[in-house]
Amino acid sequence: MGGVSGRPQRGRPVSLGQDGAGVLTIEWSDGHRGRVPVRTLRLACPCAECVDEWTGEGRLDEESVPEDIQPVNIEPVGNYALTIAWSDGHGTGIYTYEKLAELCHCDECMTREVEE
Repeated sequence: MGGVSGRPQRGRPVSLGQDGAGVLTIEWSDGHRGRVPVRTLRLACPCAECVDEWTGEGRLDEESVPEDIQPVNIEPVGNYALTIAWSDGHGTGIYTYEKLAELCHCDECMTREVEE
């Protein structure tokens, strides 16, 4: 069954890691090995400080996010999301598993996106 943007539902993350300083790796319960650039993840923060709650319009100034941003702590939120504390002091966003899968930049997901 497809998820947002035609991407498959992945289940839940079973392990997290980093590939160098710039990429968060996620191994999903379905066996998929995802890759999300950490700055892309920070720029996609869905919290009310970064996204207007009423209009959905982004409030985050991309220029204010350092190129070398890093997650400093990642914690589960129930059985549906992760919360990430960032090196720029931000830490209020809740990233659903669906959102994390949507942001995947692995070769498989990027090829699927181009084909659609």
